[in-house]
This record gives sequence, structure tokens and C-alpha cells, in this order.
Amino acid sequence: KKDQPAPVAYDNPTISINDETGVEIEMNNELGNGHTRTHRNSFLGLSEPLPRLDNYRLSQRNAKRPSIGKLHGDRDSREEAEENVEEEPKPTGHTIRLGWVQGVLIPCLLNIWGVMLFLRLSWVVGEAGVIQTLIIIALSYLVCVMTTLSLSAICTNGQVKGGGLYYLISRSLGAEFGASVGIVFAFANSVNAAMNTIGFCSSLNDLLRSLDTKIVDGGVNDIRIVGSIFLLIMIIICAVGMDWEVKAQNFLLVLIVVAIGNFIIGAIIGPGSDDDLGKGFLGLSASLMAANLGSGYTVLNGVQQNFFSVFAIFFPSVTGIQSGANICGDLRDPATAIPKGTLWACLISAISYVLFSVMAAGAAVREASGNASDLMGVTFDACAAGNCTYGLLHDYTVMQLISLTSAITYAGCWAATLSTALTNILSVPRLIQALGIDRIYPGLIFFSKGYGKHGEPYRGYGLVFFVSLIFILIADLDAIASLITNLYLASYAFINFCTFHAAVVKPLGWRPTFRYYHPYISLLATILCVAIMFLISVVSSFLAMAIIFVLYLIVVYRQPDANWGSSVQAQAYKTALNATLNLEGTSDHVKNYQPQILAIAGDPMQRPALIDLAHLITKHSALLVIGNIVPQRLPYKQRRSLATMGRTYLKDSHIRAFYKIVDGVDFDHGARCMIQSTGFGRLSPNILMLGFKSNWRTCGQQQLNAYYNTLHTAFDNRLALLIFRMGKGLDIFHGLSQADLYTAAPSPPETTITVPSRKIIARRSLMPVNSNLDLHELMQTARSNQTSPAPTFHAAPTFDFPTPSTMNEPEANMFKQKQPKGTIDVWWLYDDGGLTMLLPYIITTRSKWEKCKIRVFALSSVNVQEEEQNLKLLLDKLRISYLSLTMVKVTDTPKDSTILEHQELLSAVVDYNDDLPIVSESERRQLEIKTNRQLRLRELLLEHSKSATLIVMSMPVPRQVSCNRYFASTKPPN
Repeated sequence: KKDQPAPVAYDNPTISINDETGVEIEMNNELGNGHTRTHRNSFLGLSEPLPRLDNYRLSQRNAKRPSIGKLHGDRDSREEAEENVEEEPKPTGHTIRLGWVQGVLIPCLLNIWGVMLFLRLSWVVGEAGVIQTLIIIALSYLVCVMTTLSLSAICTNGQVKGGGLYYLISRSLGAEFGASVGIVFAFANSVNAAMNTIGFCSSLNDLLRSLDTKIVDGGVNDIRIVGSIFLLIMIIICAVGMDWEVKAQNFLLVLIVVAIGNFIIGAIIGPGSDDDLGKGFLGLSASLMAANLGSGYTVLNGVQQNFFSVFAIFFPSVTGIQSGANICGDLRDPATAIPKGTLWACLISAISYVLFSVMAAGAAVREASGNASDLMGVTFDACAAGNCTYGLLHDYTVMQLISLTSAITYAGCWAATLSTALTNILSVPRLIQALGIDRIYPGLIFFSKGYGKHGEPYRGYGLVFFVSLIFILIADLDAIASLITNLYLASYAFINFCTFHAAVVKPLGWRPTFRYYHPYISLLATILCVAIMFLISVVSSFLAMAIIFVLYLIVVYRQPDANWGSSVQAQAYKTALNATLNLEGTSDHVKNYQPQILAIAGDPMQRPALIDLAHLITKHSALLVIGNIVPQRLPYKQRRSLATMGRTYLKDSHIRAFYKIVDGVDFDHGARCMIQSTGFGRLSPNILMLGFKSNWRTCGQQQLNAYYNTLHTAFDNRLALLIFRMGKGLDIFHGLSQADLYTAAPSPPETTITVPSRKIIARRSLMPVNSNLDLHELMQTARSNQTSPAPTFHAAPTFDFPTPSTMNEPEANMFKQKQPKGTIDVWWLYDDGGLTMLLPYIITTRSKWEKCKIRVFALSSVNVQEEEQNLKLLLDKLRISYLSLTMVKVTDTPKDSTILEHQELLSAVVDYNDDLPIVSESERRQLEIKTNRQLRLRELLLEHSKSATLIVMSMPVPRQVSCNRYFASTKPPN
């Protein structure tokens, strides 16, 4: 053979993700004509599909990437795949898709070039002067440009749909912030539409006044009448459809551009008559520019103007940057169109505002008398007395005066005001519709209904009409401008904060394609917006924040089913992770001890009292994990469904806990798995809680051994043990199968909490037997500083819905209800590290159990008074208040009736062959003395604690005894 080249060796580090299963995968790709075609990955001989964009779109039901279950060949994979498909809300966008010029640039320019350009910019120059006016413009555009950068980053981070700023903020920062800011922003836009409509009416009144004409009074009533009519006309135009609005805005933009040119030409040419000179239009001159450089703040409507009061009136004129985002659902490519169109609109409009300000300051005086003979240089002598009504400070029609032709400027002013009103009216119903579709606020669902093939929100238009109409009836442009400035600033602050938060948290989903932003620029913009808000008006700023906060709390309280992968969720994950890692580096200390409970309760709906008690102990302060052990192996879909039902029950019951399922193992192995794997680091259970296995005589030896082994497993893993028992049992359902009983996992007993029945205690209720309760040995145990594990609970879940048990509702819900005056009897039989005292103390700190007082019972030997004093001293050191302390003796012989009752209990399980794992005769004789002490303890329990609301007592640690013997010893009274 000839030499062949050696195979190429690849030394690069390689990660292999292998999903090959040999399963043939077919994918349906929905075509435009409704037919489907099949895609198979036969290129490399594999059955898995190749990566395709349609596989990642939630809306394509027939073009879904196959799940792992389907590739793996799971039987429920088809049902799983169908269930995993998320239904999208009904589309509300139009068939017309706009580019960046028509969809963003023009709407932004129309919204920015509004009422302030023609009616208030000259007044701003008169009050602030050229220098401070330029600062106001620069500060306003600084906020807007930084916000635009943040907005562009959000828009380019994934698909953008209808809903405007609400959609952007809610999908980035969460439904709470998005909805609250969205409502405020919708309100601000509605008021802005009213403000621009008022501006149009004011300009119309000025024109009619110059012609000695009026409708009613030439003042506010004319504004109200004309404004209402034109508002209705604009609502109809927007409701007719996008194509009409696009045609209208193009025509309006042409008028505005012509009017701007008309103003520039007029300023260059200069005044055309003495009348123009008398009204303050002197033409461009350096001396006039010098006179108008500084500020000249006056008192307007009883308010002394200053930099920020003037800023408040001017700022709404630059708030059109969100116009493109408001209709992002109608854009062809929002990720490209919004940044490009908005930034160009900012640049063009900023140049126009600067040009207008400089030309107005260089061509007109601040005050004029109307009589050219009063002119002395660049001032009017007659204005010294304050009687002038013309000039930059007094005449809002200076722009028309300076223009070449006032008719064109009037037309441009009307076009600017009406176009801004149109864009605001167009955006608000879609925002309301998005809120209604997401069902964030119930009151808005009615207004979100779409009509026609494009889903037009006609009801939303009606809502906008009435809100805007209210403010049109106010007919005060300056007051409305100051009001909405803080609302816009608050909205912009949240937009910037969204970007900063997402960029700093850096979730994997944060991958914006727009790179010209920085998180700290967004943070600076947030601080700047908030600072300006408070500098303008502290009262209105607090009011705006309060409104947003109330709306936020409403969403938090309602907890809508909205999960959009917000940065708040990513932040919560990172915070929890970092806190857990930091906690791992700290050592344990008794002062910081918290009872972290693993309650193996099965199906949470099966044993509510067990879970309620666990939650009562850990409420708002410690870890609680509800465990469910299912002996059958569950398919993924069924296990997920079971987990969802369990978590839903816990959520609806207001129980803050984790829910964990282990399936496909028997009870004791499942309990061992759960004990060893639950939690991580310091956030791991230190108490195992079980329900008492009341059916220990009838459940079968295998189940009994499994439960008993679980007790040993808890102690082997150094967990305290808590066993909970109620007089009529814990299950609220009966009729469970043997397999269903395995669904819940028990736990080892060390301290038992027993809720006695209000009725007479049953005859066959016995107390622990196999524990060495000799006081001498107990004291030695205490001195050796060996603590015993703590209380335990047991429970068992089910999938079916069997018949209800005889357990009544008050018993099932006793830990949820307010308890009357009563006692919690604590039988502190031996030193267990104090857990037997700590748990009842925690229960008494809860509001529903605060009327229950602790009574302590302890064992004594010879010197009762001395031992009582020592125990009182210990309780004082523990700082646990108690009602009484009783010392009891268990050395007396129990009654014959009690012994006979115990023998009858054991008769059904005694076997005379010592090799069998049940109670043997030799074991009974060996533990007879200890058994008698336990029987005497049972008599004392009946004597002292029969009427107690709750009993907490130390339970014997299972040692080398049979499980039957142990359960016969630990069965408390009913």
C-alpha cells in the first residue's frame, strides 16, 4: 500500500451537544396559501431539523422546533408540543408597514414642531434671553438624545410590537413598571393632544381678532367650541385608518416646512411698515441681539418666572421623540427605523429651534407699545410704565409678524399644532389596546376591543376623545404645558432606567444591535430627568411619582399572568445567587439560626393543616420546601402538571414555599434523595417535618418500614425531626390507593406537635414507650451537650380527588384562623438543644396565635424545687415568656387499665419468633421498665393537657427497636 496522509487531528477545545436519537423529525412550514411543506434534515443523515428562523417564532404553530421529548421518543411528546405553543394576542397592526422616514422621522418632526414653535418660542426668548434659551434647548435635547439612545437600545433588543413605550418598558423592566408608566404616558399624550388643539384655537382666535371677528367671545369659549369640533374631526381621521393619517401628515409637514422658510425670509427682509416697527419687529441687528442676550424674567399670571418655569413650558415642544415608538407595531423594521428616524428628527428640529430663537432675538424687541414713534434705539419709552402689549414678552403672534406672509405662518402653525395632536391621538388608543390585551388593568379591557380587519381600537379613540375634551375645556395652554412636562420627564426617566438596569444586570437576552449607548449615560439621563422634575415643581413631581407608584402597586397586587423575561427577573436571580454565595462564606451562629423546614407532605391540597403549620413557623423568615414523593415514574408532562398544580395551590393559599417532586422511587429512597438533595449551601433544610403515620397497624409492613427508615435517614443526615398529628388525621380526602399514599413522604420524629381533639380523648391513644426517660440519664445527656433532633411532620399526596374525610373545616384550617385564648403545652422532656421551646415561641409570635400562652412541663426526680429553679433560670436565659412551669414525675407505676390498654394494642403485632421484624416477646420484656414510664407520661399528658390548643413535646429518638414497637410507643392521645 502507498503511504496515505495521516488524519488531521483537531486540538481545539470542543463542546459537543448530542441530541441524535435516530427519530425521524418532520416539520411543517406554513405557506402563505395555507399549504404546508415538510423539512427534513437529510443533509448529514440526521433526523433533527436544521436551524431555521421559524422554529424560534411563537406565532408559527405549524413551524415549531421539535422538543427534546419528541426527539427522545417520549410518548407524551405530541401533547407536550401542542401545549407548549403560546397563543399570541390578536394582531392589531395595519397591513401598511412604514419605513423610517414615513413611520418615524415625519411623525417625530410633526410632534416636535408643535404649538411651542409658533406660539411660545418667542415668549421663551423674551423671558430667558438668547443665552439661557439656548441652554434650555440644549438641556431639553440632551435629555431627549440620551433617552433616544436608550430607546434605540431597547428597540433593537428583539422583536418590537404594538403598544409603544408601554410595550418597550414592560418587556424590559416588567409589567409593573411598563403598565404604570404606560398609563401615565397615555394620559400625557392625550393631554398633549388637547394642548396642541388649544394652541390651534388660540392662533385661530388671534387671526379672527385681527380681522375684528369672533365666534362667541373671542376668548376661552371660542377655544372650547372650536377645539371640541376639531378634536372630533381628528379622532375620525385617525379612526378611519392609517392610510388617511399618512396622507394627512405628509401634507401637514409640507405646510410646516413652508412656514419655517417663510419666517426665515421675513426675518432677513425686515419690517415692511411702521405698524411692524410699532409692534416690535425691527429687523435683524447686532444691537438688538445684544439687548436680548440676557434674561428678563417677568411676573406672568401672578407667578414670577424663572429658568425652570420657562423650561417647563418649553419642554413639551421636544417630547415628540417617542412618536415612532408609539406606532412601532406599524413599522417595517422597528429596530432600524426608530433609532435612525428619531435621531435625525432630533437633529433637524434642534437646528430649527436654535435658528428660530436667534432670529427672533435679533429681529424683535422684548416689549413694544404698538406706536413706532415711541421707539428709541432698540427700546420703547412708553413701555417703562409697563403698559405695552406687543413684543416678545406680550405678543404670541410675533412669528406671524416677522414672517414674509402671515397667512403662510398661520397655516404652518395650524399644521404644526394639528399634526402633533394627530400623532398623539393616533398613539394612545394602541397603547390602551396593548394594555387591555395583556389584561393588566381590568378597566381597560373594554377599550381594547378591535374592530375590522385591522383591529382598530374605536373604543380607545372614544376614551381619548373624552380625556382630551376635558382639558380642552380648561383652555389654558401654559397650565397644561407645565402639567405634562413632569409626566413626560417621569416617562423618560423610566425609559433610561430600563436601559441602565438591563445593561448592568446583563441577562443573556440583552443583546441590542444598537451599539451607540452606554449604561451610565442612561443612568445620567435618569438622574437628570428626576432632578429637572423636582426643580420645576416639587408638588407636581411628587404627584406624578405617587400616581406611578399607585398604578405600580395595583399591578403588583393583581399579579397579572404576564411573564416577559424582564430585567427585574434577571436581577432577582443574580441577587439571589450572589446572596447565597456570600452566605456560603459565613459560618453558622446560634443567633442567626432559622428553622428551615422540609415538609414531606405529598400533594399540598391533601394535607393543608400540615403545610399551614410549617408555613406558620417559617413565615417570611425561613426556608420552606414542600416535598412530594411519587412511587410511580411520571412522564415529564404529568410531573410538570403536578408541580404546576402544587405551586398554584401554594400561591393561592399565600404560602411562600418551594414545591419539589421526586418520582419513580419508593418512599424511603425518595425521602433520602429529597433530604440529601434539597437546597444548596446554607439554604438547606435543617428540620424534616412529617405527619404521624396513624395507619401504622394497617398500612402493611413494607410501608411501615419505609416510614421508619425515613426517621433514621433524617437523623443520619443530622436533621431535626418534627412529627405532626391531629386527632382525626391530616388527610382531608379518603379513598386513596396504596400507590397514592406513597406520594407523600414521611419524616423522622424527635419532637411531636399534637393537636388534641376537643372531645374526650380516645381510649386507645398511647404515648411513647421506647425512650429512656429516666431523669438521671436525662441530666447526663444534658450535661454531655448532646442535642437530640427536633420535631417532625408526615403527609401523603394523591392525584385523584377522593371523597372528603370526616375532618371538619375548622380543624383543617386551624393554623389559618384566629385562635381564641388558650394554651400551648410544651412537654420539654429532655434537652434537644431548645428546639422544643423555640418552635412554640415562634408560633405565639404570629398574630393569629398571639392569644395562646405557653405552659411548660418538665420531668423531675427527687429535688423538685431545685430542679424547677434551675429550669426557670434556663427559661429566663432563653428569653421565652411562659404562663406556668410544672414539674412532673414519671417514676410512679401506671394504672392497670393503662397497661392493659397498651397490651391490647400490641397483641395484634406481637410475634414469638425473634427473627421476624415485628414486636417480639423478648423485646417487650427488655423494654418493660421504659414502657411503663412512657405509659405514666401518657397519663400525665391526659391529666394536664387535655384542653390545650396545641401540644408540643419531645419525642424519643428511634434506636435499636422494631418499627412496630416504636410506633406503639409514640402514638399520642387523640
